[in-house]
Amino acid sequence: MYVRTAAVAGLFYPADPTALQKALAGYLAVGRVQCTPPRALIVPHAGYIYSAPTAACGYATLVGSHYSRVVLVGPAHRVATPAIAVPSCHLFRTPLGDIPVADVIQELLIRFDGVETDDVVHAPEHSLEVQLPFLQVVLSSFELVPLCVGDVDPVLLAQVLESLWDEGTLFVISSDLSHYHASDEAVRRDHASIARILAGSHLMHTQACGATGINAMLLLAARHRLQARLLDYRHSGDTAGDMERVVGYASIAFEGGLEDA
Repeated sequence: MYVRTAAVAGLFYPADPTALQKALAGYLAVGRVQCTPPRALIVPHAGYIYSAPTAACGYATLVGSHYSRVVLVGPAHRVATPAIAVPSCHLFRTPLGDIPVADVIQELLIRFDGVETDDVVHAPEHSLEVQLPFLQVVLSSFELVPLCVGDVDPVLLAQVLESLWDEGTLFVISSDLSHYHASDEAVRRDHASIARILAGSHLMHTQACGATGINAMLLLAARHRLQARLLDYRHSGDTAGDMERVVGYASIAFEGGLEDA
């Protein structure tokens, strides 16, 4: 059985299971916000020291909820691809255990020309991996649909996501916001980007590395009458000290739409 092993454990987050569990519990304890169980989340994907406090505000909304499947969408950072890359593996492994990959991936490969199997894209990618320990802690069990997105039309990605829409599926869009501006400029840019997301307006890739996933989610949100709500915003200067060259992070929940499931 082919397993995608963790690529950034010990770099982006603790490799030791006990230390990882303790870190996640701490982030989630202070990340609690009042929120109905979401249909989708936008969460950041940097090293935990930088972005986990913001990510936790999204994942804390899942505590006590049940989803049988998680569709995880993240941008390809390490290996370029013109497609929506899916893995051939059966399991994704983290220090907290193994997560089964959903068989529905085979249906996506048959149905959509822009979906391709590419383990080379998935092997080093952190944008999906850093979300998995959070999901393992807040959800008891689930199947994973890992989509690593390259240079594709968000309309195509939205069609893929729509084919997976049901009441038991959670959509997680992995994205950071602005990169490497001074704090004041980053806050200005990121607040404008967040306002666009909350209004249902699409982003450019200069505004968010995961703009394709965000824009696809906005298409689904409009179709299913979901309401976007900001849970948390901060940047790496808030969490790691350097205020001259920061990366922006937001957690946004999409709520409602149950009548369309």
